[in-house]
Amino acid sequence: MTMARALRIIVAIAILSALWWGLDGQRALGLLAAADPRWLVAALAALSLQTLLSAWRWQITARFFGQTIPLRAAVAEYYLAQIVNQSLPGGIAGDAGRAYRARHDGGLRRAGSAVVVERVLGQVALLAVLLAGLALPFGPDLPATLHRAILIGGVIAGIALLLVPRPALTPGFVAHQVALNLAITALNIAGFAMAARATGSIIAPGQAMVLVPLILLTMILPVTIAGWGLREGAAAALFPLIGASSEAGLAASMAFGLVFLTATLPGIAVIGRDTAIALTRTRI
Repeated sequence: MTMARALRIIVAIAILSALWWGLDGQRALGLLAAADPRWLVAALAALSLQTLLSAWRWQITARFFGQTIPLRAAVAEYYLAQIVNQSLPGGIAGDAGRAYRARHDGGLRRAGSAVVVERVLGQVALLAVLLAGLALPFGPDLPATLHRAILIGGVIAGIALLLVPRPALTPGFVAHQVALNLAITALNIAGFAMAARATGSIIAPGQAMVLVPLILLTMILPVTIAGWGLREGAAAALFPLIGASSEAGLAASMAFGLVFLTATLPGIAVIGRDTAIALTRTRI
């Protein structure tokens, strides 16, 4: 274990500990322990489906860059990347490995471009849904400072996208990307909302469009492991805006994290398969 990784684990534990002692940790744990398994299974199904659609998104993006990746291989690689991302900070190490493993068709630069574009489009879709939610009259009543900060962030992101050089896009590529990214974003938001419902909190669709992206976007910050601690802190801070307690937010976020971790477990099978192949080649 590297020093940087150890520090991020310590940071995650420190944040979770501060939340536990600063809030009513026992109450949050009670909500988590009493979680409705039916809603947890529904959340697991939503997050599993978004993984399959994400793999399809990668396949389509790679094809645009001149790579050919069979869908079955894309799904396996995506599961592997997710389980690596769950154990390392920043949530990108697995994606870097995915690009490296796909370098055989077109080289590392082309493979890396496909992975970067695919992941960036996913974050853009999350931000777009967040901004659309702010425009709805029945969304949560955010503090004016936070509202302005989100709008400014959206404008900056939009300008950055316009300034980035990009190849000519075909209508078919754009249509596939818009449909897939909106579906993937909706499934991620639904997965969190279902985890919240399992622990006793009901988030209306308009509220979820704003709150859940704000919570999930904290996971990309390379401060802890897989966003643990940051995500829970954001949920605890934002849940009172919808009339729920901070403890409810903490419980909902922990339930989501555990369900998401469970959804990545098929990646272990990919690791086992690769290990078996490597051992077989060594013996030969």
